[in-house]
Amino acid sequence: MAFLEFKNVRIAGIAAGVPKNIADNLHPTADDAVSTEYSPEDFVKTTGVKERRVSFELTTSDLCYEAAEKLIADLGWDKKEIEAIIFASQTPDYILPATACILQDRLGLSKECYATDMTLGCSGWVYGLSSIVSLLSAGTIKKGLLMCGEAKARYRGRKRLRNPLFGSAGTVTAVEFKEGAPAIQFHVGTDGSGFDAIITPDGGSRNPVTIDSFEPEMYEGKETLRLQSRMKGMDVFSFGITTAPKSVKKLAEYYDFDYLDADYFIFHQANMKMNNMIAKKLKLAPEKVPSSMYYYGNTNGASIPMTIVAELKGKVEDKPTMFVCCGFGVGLSWGTVAFKTDQLIISDLVEVSDEETDKVHVV
Repeated sequence: MAFLEFKNVRIAGIAAGVPKNIADNLHPTADDAVSTEYSPEDFVKTTGVKERRVSFELTTSDLCYEAAEKLIADLGWDKKEIEAIIFASQTPDYILPATACILQDRLGLSKECYATDMTLGCSGWVYGLSSIVSLLSAGTIKKGLLMCGEAKARYRGRKRLRNPLFGSAGTVTAVEFKEGAPAIQFHVGTDGSGFDAIITPDGGSRNPVTIDSFEPEMYEGKETLRLQSRMKGMDVFSFGITTAPKSVKKLAEYYDFDYLDADYFIFHQANMKMNNMIAKKLKLAPEKVPSSMYYYGNTNGASIPMTIVAELKGKVEDKPTMFVCCGFGVGLSWGTVAFKTDQLIISDLVEVSDEETDKVHVV
């Protein structure tokens, strides 16, 4: 059974960075042509996504870097004491090296730093949190950063139609070793039989890039490339509304707590209809289920910390707060975590222009 519990580690702070550029689904510009079978009004009503943040210049690491600089300053941390970075994303800077290595140097952190990437998508923040918390629980590493985000607009390029559901964001979660900190508890799972439910067919060693990778083909009624992600929408929808509530209940049952006692439930921001159904199955009060979809869209693995920054800043910092968070998607994989915070630092949202970021490590 994939249940994990780690003690003596606390979540100290959370930050998020987004592009300054706002793409409005109701009024798309020529630079932000989108692909959908719905009218703009029907799309917003169905998905709950009106605006997204998009950039053709900024990478995921650019957004995470700016958020990290802000959070480290707000925490008052000495950079040389940060000895672990995990970068979770489907849009790394390069196939290799790991983007975490680039961020270690770019941030000026100690060379005695554990740095690695994870390629998970929508469950990436929960999986990444379980990994970095486990590293710190032994007490030999005192401070670490989980960086999680996506920047798909740059990856897809200006000439390709984009999905109006997705936005760009880079988030940073700071964790530190603290004796006596409440346990952080996880339930994680994987169903690899659904590996092709969300997939980018070409670009890996199974299907290397060829000239055919750039030829449009029809998939689920839409023209796409084999270098672009594709999704079996109904399969993913059914998976999400079934798996997420089960995972929350399994975690609560295994660790013997009433999940309804949690102050907030943060779910992966897939779409409004899916999340409303998950909340209904769990019998959750609407005020306990904040959403960032309307203004930021589906930010993939970043969506849980993105929602905390966008919706809960000013509400949870100065009091003990219990969170239950669940991410689900690519893999197919899922993860639920329950944790408590006290004196949590939530940085102001960092808005990054294409010109502002310190772009380095370009080959």
